Amino acid sequence: MMATSDLQRLRAALHPLHAPPKGQGWNHDELEGLLSDDPLREAAVLVGLVPREAGCQVLLTRRTDALRHHAGQVSFPGGRIEPGDIDAVAAALRETEEEIGLAPTLITPLGFLDPLCTITGFRVLPLVAQVDPAYEARPDPNEVAAVFEVPLAYLLNHDNLTTHDIEYRGRPRRVLEFRSSEHAPEQRIWGVTASILYNLRERIGGE
Repeated sequence: MMATSDLQRLRAALHPLHAPPKGQGWNHDELEGLLSDDPLREAAVLVGLVPREAGCQVLLTRRTDALRHHAGQVSFPGGRIEPGDIDAVAAALRETEEEIGLAPTLITPLGFLDPLCTITGFRVLPLVAQVDPAYEARPDPNEVAAVFEVPLAYLLNHDNLTTHDIEYRGRPRRVLEFRSSEHAPEQRIWGVTASILYNLRERIGGE
């Protein structure tokens, strides 16, 4: 497991569990004019940190091609906050167990990153948590095509994150994307997931 000092530094860089961050999302202005007038739907994802002998890893998934939102993309486990969820933590843990079979007893929530808006109309609250390295993923084949890990050090390195422009609804958009990695050569880490990892880097500090 992570050293106590590392956990303390990480918690200090995050929004505390008892005080989730407010606001529409740190990237809301970037999506001005591209979002519908409907209220943003609340969602939560799990940014799982897995301590390994070779260094801390970040737990990621690749969604199946049949899903309605972000099909085929690399993402964090998570989804919409349902009425039966007590809070965002409960939603992230429930969705993680449903998607990849990771029990809440193997997860230690640490704190929140800043909320993020998605072009599909969600306000996503990322929960950062430590994941027991003894976990065994059991992905739901209807939702998750793959579960894999990427070194945290790679994702915190400024040199590995780039930007490129795309056109969306007739307007240019700049999106973040990680350069191809030997750690996950077949996985494209970009868009919402890259933005969440960028926020993680900004809050805890990169290389």
